[in-house]
Amino acid sequence: MRTLNECKPKETITVVRLHGSGALKRRIMDMGITKGVEIHVRKVAPLGDPMELNVRGYELSLRKGDAEMIEVA
Repeated sequence: MRTLNECKPKETITVVRLHGSGALKRRIMDMGITKGVEIHVRKVAPLGDPMELNVRGYELSLRKGDAEMIEVA
């Protein structure tokens, strides 16, 4: 499986699983990123950090380190 940080701009993917634990996993879930949700990758910064995403109808910027914990299909 691949992770969110490997996705390219203008790609729409579905979350399969969240890795990690504790407060970090909870923070990602509080942002609306949960199993089964669709994410549209709008832009990726030149060095890959951060990523601009469209999740559940709102814009979200996510760091590369956090995106590595999100397994997608």
